[in-house]
Amino acid sequence: MRPVAGAAQLWRMTMHCSAPMGARSIAAVRQLVGNTPLLEVLYRLDGRERRLYAKYESLNMTGSVKDRMACHILAEAYQRGQLRAGDTIVEASSGNTGIAFAALGAALGHPVRIFMPDWMSQERVQLIRGFGAEIVGVSAAQGGFVGSVRLAERYACEHERVFLPRQFENQANVRAHALATGPEILLQLEAYGRNPAAFVAGVGTGGTVMGVGRALRAAMPEVRVHPLEPANSPTLRTGKKAGTHRIQGISDEFVPPVVDLGWLDAIVDVWDGDAILMAQALARQLGLAVGISSGANFLGAAQLVERYDDGAVVTLFCDSNKKYLSTDLCREEPVRDDYLAPRIELVGFRAVR
Repeated sequence: MRPVAGAAQLWRMTMHCSAPMGARSIAAVRQLVGNTPLLEVLYRLDGRERRLYAKYESLNMTGSVKDRMACHILAEAYQRGQLRAGDTIVEASSGNTGIAFAALGAALGHPVRIFMPDWMSQERVQLIRGFGAEIVGVSAAQGGFVGSVRLAERYACEHERVFLPRQFENQANVRAHALATGPEILLQLEAYGRNPAAFVAGVGTGGTVMGVGRALRAAMPEVRVHPLEPANSPTLRTGKKAGTHRIQGISDEFVPPVVDLGWLDAIVDVWDGDAILMAQALARQLGLAVGISSGANFLGAAQLVERYDDGAVVTLFCDSNKKYLSTDLCREEPVRDDYLAPRIELVGFRAVR
């Protein structure tokens, strides 16, 4: 299989922006991020044979798609002189981004401080601490996720030698997926003999849907690009925090600045209970141990498969189920009549890496 152009570009960039210590280079870390498999998942919906495609992102360095963004942001920061040896990396996160920066900080020799809402899963907290990072829990009374962002900004103003990735507004987040994730998908779909019809992904920072969408539309302008959010909490539709949900990592109380809703296609909604049932089914029926947002992405893609018959519908399995062992993902979930997951019979999958 020929190299992916975006990955090659990233490699050339990171080779020239290593952290100061020889054995602590972003180029070395980069080899543990990306080039994940694209799964072709075969299933039946109400007895009708269907298939969709999903990038299996739990094979990244810390087990989530956020490794891509975190690694690329740090690479650009080194290249531009915004991040120097000994600087502290400070970020607000709902989990996976914090884990990614904690691990990358340890690998590259940077102290890391993460501000995170205090209702996130204990696995997330323990993993961040396990990488040696400091974690600051932020209560709902302190502002929850918006408060976490505000406190991270305040900390940076009050301390020297601090690097703020600012994942929600940093266009390097989008470029990480435009340069690598999107081109990988195009190459892997070619191996399946398919062209993309649509891409859908839950919006946390929005970098994934905007970046992959940019790469796919650059190759095929007619590709549809859909953001996904919880039906319980339609933040994208309302422009502000609306309701509560259990799909950790997406719909973080506000519309991220990197998201251009006018450029995107229609918003796709998924109930959090439906997403939990789908993630459980992927683990129990196919051995694909994925998190709740992956279940939501599968259901979003399944909705679009019914809408588009002119090519492949692609999404992401963002992370594994290991960060959700203390959540409702590992409990019995009530089934509702309007859920999609109970109507789906998983058949099997193929993989191209």
